[in-house]
Amino acid sequence: MSERLATEVCIVGGGLVGCATALALARRRTPCVLVERDRCGGQASGVNYGGVRRQGRALEELPLAARARRMWGRLTTLVGHDSEFRPTGHLRLARDEAELAALERWAAEAARLDVRCEILGRDALASRWPWLGSGLAGGSLCADDGQANPRLTTPLFARAAREEGAHILERKPVIALERSSRGFRVELQGGPEIEARVLVDAAGAWGPAIAALLGDELPGEVIAPNMMVSEPLGYRIEPNLGMAGPGIYLRQVPTGSVIFGGGRGVADLAAARCRPLLSTTLATLAEARRIVPALDSATIIRSWAGIEGRMPDDRPVIGPSARVPGLFHAFGFSGHGFMLAPAVGAVLAELILDGHSATSLAGLGPARFTQQPATVA
Repeated sequence: MSERLATEVCIVGGGLVGCATALALARRRTPCVLVERDRCGGQASGVNYGGVRRQGRALEELPLAARARRMWGRLTTLVGHDSEFRPTGHLRLARDEAELAALERWAAEAARLDVRCEILGRDALASRWPWLGSGLAGGSLCADDGQANPRLTTPLFARAAREEGAHILERKPVIALERSSRGFRVELQGGPEIEARVLVDAAGAWGPAIAALLGDELPGEVIAPNMMVSEPLGYRIEPNLGMAGPGIYLRQVPTGSVIFGGGRGVADLAAARCRPLLSTTLATLAEARRIVPALDSATIIRSWAGIEGRMPDDRPVIGPSARVPGLFHAFGFSGHGFMLAPAVGAVLAELILDGHSATSLAGLGPARFTQQPATVA
């Protein structure tokens, strides 16, 4: 007979959201067990771009992003290390006047939520960052945004959660999940069997499948953001760069390597495998060289992809299930959840333990796909 483990909260998914939730619960002395099918941070949380930005997000995400930005600023206190977070600024670039106008509209809306951006015209952009290519119409700088190292961050949160008393089980795929008299019964490959009052679905691209096991149907697709990194170059690209419309994003770390993202690779969810596409990698590099001509001589030393979940509206699902009491969702971050994750964990802990949070999740709850009011355990 499989070993049985009783707890208050079971978290399915050991990405940054799951580990941040475990840490927030453990710090409030709430028994919790986190289960991860592979290693914590092994998918999108550990192989993403590493941007820590508020600029360019859906306005519904900004209250959560503001809280997250404060947490990134005190990460050493929170998890014992700064995760190489640096507030280098996030510079969003416009290729034409229409994109520049879109940046101006977003900045005006975001200012009402206390996000400050500096709009720069063509000449100001060229004067301030002469290494940028010609032909850009302008840009928008959010000076307090920045970047961090995703390979460090999730393991740091996992370690801190363990030290606070969370029970973390890695390489334990979920093979059965159902409601029980206690709340939820979770059966893991090779055991143990977990009984929990509350279940948090933080399973990333596997989130809709976990929800479906409990009869909570939510949409979602699988994507594989395509990434690459260059050899070390002379350091010059201080701000984290992105485009106002579809396109590339890139940042340079102090040791000189440039990290690029753009387009999609290929993912196989059933096999839990993904790979970059050469055609995507080459197209991303070509656009990067147009934006920063000095990258023309850069040698790419590695490319990769990560498995991520995407929602139809490109906004994550965060909050209590509209159908299943005691079930909370936090997945579908659509390629931009890294920055939000510390705050998502804190808010989920508040919803579970207090029934409410001062941080707004309006527009992000699962009820938007079901047209039903959410239920809090």
